[in-house]
Formats: sequence, C-alpha cells, structure tokens
Amino acid sequence: MRLISVVTLSLLISGQCSALAAPLGEIMPLMEAPRDGGRLKIGLVLSGGGARGAAHVGVLKILEQHHIPIDAIAGTSMGAVVGGLYASGMAANEIERVLNSAEWRAAFKEPGPRDSLSFRRKTEDQKFLVDLPLGLNSGNFRLPKGIFSGQRIAQLLRQLTLPVAQVLDFDALPTRFRAVATDLETGEAVVLGSGDLTTVMRASFSAPGVFAPVQIENRVLVDGGLTNNLPVDVARAMGVDLLIVVDVGFPLRTRTSLDSVTSISNQMLAILVRRGSDEQRNSLSEHDILLSPALGEASSFDFKVIGRAIPLGERAALDSLVRLINLSIRPDDYIKYLAQRTELRAGADSSNRPVNELIIAQDSKRYERLLRLEFNNVLGKSPNAQELDQHLTNLYGSGNFESVDYKFIEVSSGYDLQLSARRNSWGPNYLRFGLNLEDDFNGQSQYNAAARFVLADINSLGAEWVWDLQIGSKPKIYSEIYFPFSESNKFFLLPQASFEMRNVPLLLGQRTIAEYRLSATEYGLDLGREFSNWGELRGGLHRAVGHTRLRLGDPVLQGAEFDVREYFARFSYDHLDNRNFPRHGQSLVMEWRGQRRALGSNEDTNVANFDWLLARSWGRDTAIFWSSFGTNFGSQYDSDSDASNVRALFSLGGFMNLSGLARDSISGQQYAIARALYYRQIGRGGEGFLELPTYAGASFEIGNVWDQRRNISFNSVRKQGSVFFGFDTLLGPVYLGSGFGEGGDAAFYLFLGRTF
Repeated sequence: MRLISVVTLSLLISGQCSALAAPLGEIMPLMEAPRDGGRLKIGLVLSGGGARGAAHVGVLKILEQHHIPIDAIAGTSMGAVVGGLYASGMAANEIERVLNSAEWRAAFKEPGPRDSLSFRRKTEDQKFLVDLPLGLNSGNFRLPKGIFSGQRIAQLLRQLTLPVAQVLDFDALPTRFRAVATDLETGEAVVLGSGDLTTVMRASFSAPGVFAPVQIENRVLVDGGLTNNLPVDVARAMGVDLLIVVDVGFPLRTRTSLDSVTSISNQMLAILVRRGSDEQRNSLSEHDILLSPALGEASSFDFKVIGRAIPLGERAALDSLVRLINLSIRPDDYIKYLAQRTELRAGADSSNRPVNELIIAQDSKRYERLLRLEFNNVLGKSPNAQELDQHLTNLYGSGNFESVDYKFIEVSSGYDLQLSARRNSWGPNYLRFGLNLEDDFNGQSQYNAAARFVLADINSLGAEWVWDLQIGSKPKIYSEIYFPFSESNKFFLLPQASFEMRNVPLLLGQRTIAEYRLSATEYGLDLGREFSNWGELRGGLHRAVGHTRLRLGDPVLQGAEFDVREYFARFSYDHLDNRNFPRHGQSLVMEWRGQRRALGSNEDTNVANFDWLLARSWGRDTAIFWSSFGTNFGSQYDSDSDASNVRALFSLGGFMNLSGLARDSISGQQYAIARALYYRQIGRGGEGFLELPTYAGASFEIGNVWDQRRNISFNSVRKQGSVFFGFDTLLGPVYLGSGFGEGGDAAFYLFLGRTF
C-alpha cells in the first residue's frame, strides 16, 4: 500500500493543510497501485449548478498545482462547460480568465452589444418599444423557446474550442470527456461522448426556459441536471480506478427563507435534483473523494458569484488535500502529462491547413447565398476564431435568426466549413409593444401606446413589411416595406406611408397665441444605402397632404390645408452602446427636406435638421454633450396669421429640451439647443435599485426657438437645467426629475420613454 507522501507530511507540519487536526486513523484507506507499475486512472465528476459551477475551476487549479492528473471527465450543465473546456486542453487558469471576462458576462445578455446589431435593428430602439418581441405564426402568438437563444454563449464556446473542432470522438480529446443532457421529449438522460463539442456543451447547459433547447440528430436536448446532475455512474463507466467528485448542486433552503413563489419553486427543483444526486453520492466507494464547496445559498443564476465561487472551490480541494496529494505524480511525469494535453491545441494553433469549401447545411439552403457571401473570404485561409466569430455576429445582428453557426469537417487537404442559419422559431413575424408617458404634476400629461408588427424574412434577401400603430396624444399609423437589392443589404428601396395627428403651439415673440391640431397624411419612396452596421444614407420623394385646425386661441386664426411635395435626404450615424443611458459612442443625424414648385408645391422652401450626441464614461460616471438645431429657409410663413406651414415648425420644451418649460410649449421656424449632462450609476455595487440599473444625474441646457434667423443671438437663448433619477427598466428608461430655468421656470417630471 502506498505511504503518505513527503509532500503531505510537509503540508501537515507547515499547517497549510486543513486536515492538520484530523487523526491519521481517520484518513480513508488508499487504493493499491496497478500491478503493472502504472498509476491509478482518475475520473473527475463535475455537477451542474449554474453560476455555482465556477467552483469547479478552483478545484482544477488545486489539482494542477499539486500535479494530480485527470484521465476522464464527466460533467453536467455548468460542469459540462468547465469539463469540456478542460478536456479540450485548456488549463484551469485559462478557464478562470474566461469566466471572469467581460466576454463571458456579455454572453448572457441578448441580443448582445448594440455594436453587434445591424443598423436597421438599431433604428428600432430609437422608438420606445419594449425589447421583448412576441412571435406570430399561423395566426397564433408564440414566445421564444428561452429567455436567451444561446447564440452568444455558443459563439464564445466555439472560439475557445476551435483548436479541437475537428475532434468528433471525445475519447480522442486531450482528456476523455462525457456530457449529460436531458431529452425534452422523453425525459431520459442522454450521455454524449461524440459529436460537435460546442453543441454538446450547449445542450447540457440549456436550462429550460432560460436557454433555447438544442437539437442533436433527432433529439431535442436541455439541461442534464434534470435527470443526472452528478454523473458518477457515467464517469465510472469510462473505466477509471477512482473518482474525484465535485458537487456544487442546489442547496435546500430553510423554512424561513421559503417566503415567495420563486423561492418555493426553486426549492421544488432543488429537491428533485438532489434526490438523484444523493443516489449517485451513495454509490461512491471509500476510495472516491467527494468535494462539496461551501457555496451557501448562492444563486445558480447570479453570475456575479463567480469571483467568490472559484476560491471556495480551491478551499474545498485544500480541505481534502491530505487525500488528494496521494494521487499526485512526479514533476517530470506531470510535465509529460501536460505536454500530451496541450499537444493537440499547439498543433492546431500552428497549422496552416486551409478552409477548402463552404458546405451549407440542408436545413439552411434558403440562406445559402447570404451565408456564402458572409463567409466567402475565409476560403483558402487557416481558421481564425475571431474572424469566424465576427461573421456569425454580423449575420445574427440582423435579428432574423435564432442561431447562426459553423462546424469543421476535416478532409485530407484541410477543412470544409459547414454553415447553418435557422430563422426565429417563434417568428418569423413578430409584435413589439411600447409605452411613452410624461406627467409634469401640474395638469399637463401626455401618453402614447405603440405596437409594431413586422412581417420579417419575406424573401431570402431579408425583406420586411413593417406596420406601426400608435394611440394617445400623438396618434399615428405608419407602414413601410424594406426591399434590399442583394444579400449584402447595402442598397435598399423603401416605399412608405403614414397618417399622424399632433398639437403644435403658435408663438408671437415669446408668447403662445394659439395651438393647432395638425393632421397629415404622408407617403413617399426612398432609396438608400447602409454602411456596415454604423450608418445609412437615404433620399427620396415625399408628399404630405393635410390640414391644421385651431384648437386653442383667437378664432380669427383659422386653420388651413396644405399639399406639400418635396425632396428628402438624410444621413444617419449610430455608434452608441445604449440608447436608454449611453456610456460610450456617438450618434449623428443630418436631414434636409426641400419643397419645389416643379413637383407641385406652392413654393420653394428648405428645412434642415441636425442632431449630434457624444457620450464618454469613466468608471460609473458618464458625461454627454448633445446638440440639435433646425432651420427653415425660403419659406414665406407669417407667424401672425398663416397656419398653412405649421407642419414645418420646430417645438421645444419638456424634459431635456429646456426642462423648465412644459413640453412643446414654444415653437418657431428656427431652433437650437445644446445640452451638457452628467449621470452616475448608483446602488449597491453599482448594480442599481431593485437590481435595475439606476442613475442620478443633472443637465444644463441652453437654447430657444426663433421665427427669423436674424433674431438668433446668444442673448436671446434660454438657460435651463434639471436634476433627475433614472431607471433602466424592461419597459424602457424611467426618469423622475425636476426642471428649472431663468425667470422662475420650473417643472416636475415623471417620464417613461426614450430621451436620447
């Protein structure tokens, strides 16, 4: 029988082993070494547990530090992710860097960074639409299969495992590997020992309702924790001599903490999962080593726990080091073991074998031209993880796909790349809703409720038919058809039509003399070009017909009808990281509209708009500079009596638009406003109030409206400001603030909806 090593004794003497106080008689007996003189084969079992599974990395770090080799790994859920990455040849500290990285945290936020969205998708969040689409298929409403599609986590895992992408037999990985998933249709546990490693890890990790299920062959698979959260039997079947078992499973809560529907539901799931885990624990022999990191009641879904879980995994391993150390091997043998583990990755990194051919998966033929266009530039080159990931991001950012993926097929002269794209299973048509509310607590309130219906993916080029309906203070109905000319979506044609109603104040100097109700029907045809996902240039012909009706004011000021025919051009640039509370980037919109007698208008006029916003952050602090101006030139409009061109007036007033004034309380043919804002994310750990991102801030605003450009001067501008609290909610940004200005201007605000 093997004696306790000198290393163990030194640890005991130095006090570094927590088993110091344990009598040697309590140490479990050791297994006999194989008669052939070789070492014992060690299997590692990693349980499921969501974010708690980060503790597995801490255990692996201790095993590496003490030269304890692992011959086979069986994992479930997060245990399958950590185990799969380790089996692919990654070291524990490399996996630790991944779990602590911004890329890992971002993988659980969809649809992903705003920079990854197409420009067309970015324009949607300029409206006050809730980012939770509701699918419509065959006359039935449908929800997505999970809160997250899993696309971003799959992309990250794909990058990390690219060096072993061609390995389809998991016995041929640097460390043999098995993952456990659950067949959603039959409820059976499914042991996966071959196939595409990324897809297998995703399947085992797919908590029902959180991530969309994964289809492998003819099975629909979800989280393996439902059927075998601690796969001891799977690891033992791999022919190992003893097991190191790490259980980070769900803890049972005490009676006092079972105080909500959520906590009771989680307890029910924990009971079911632990029942199977207890059976697996009972099957352990006296030679197996069980580690249970002291994670307490840390949530499986709280990925902020990762930073604490890894050290707790290390602590659990150190607590059993007096037994683990007997599994260590000599330094020179461990060097050979590490060389064997890293050989495949090192060989892949240095390989110059090219991608020979693009193969389109059978269920993705509809998007063949689009896929080939996006990935064509990888042909003839050796695979590059970052480049391939960017191609996936470009396609997924269009918003029409539930998943976009690639797989490698090894051939004699290099690789073939198999591409797949599956459109949203809950679509392709979808509904989005929005709500806008503003109340100044002084009898002035406005609200708008909106819905957008999108008939998406009309053809293989990604054509869309959009309908917007808005009711409230500004009722509106709008429709457009987006026709891209090619798979690249660079040039497009966009016919459109709308009807809207809104109130427009009429000023004489600084005094409001009337308010008109404007009703307008507009239609037109635009031709445009998108620039990557950051900008767009479009132009076209528009016609607007309608009338103005006096709503408030002297009856002498009658309404008028109008028939406007004009040219239109607009350039848009959008590189903001967030539309609700920007922290980085900038946006720019320049627009021109020109009426022409040659088109049938009554006069030649020009209207120009400019809007620019720049955001910069340091830590939790953000500064924003935001300026806007607009001008009419060439118009014969007379503010004293003429209502025929009220449509061309610019309005100011309201939150962030001269905050001390009531919303849209002043208007004119010219306007200019500049704003300087500062806000800071507040709340415990910067996470916000009630887990909502929460901000406290202030603004300083200078600007005004003028009827004539010659009247514009710095002396005539109004100086206003605001202080506010902001909350980034599921319904959109909510502000509670107070506006103030010169001359006693003051207003209070409850505001829901887009500001920037």
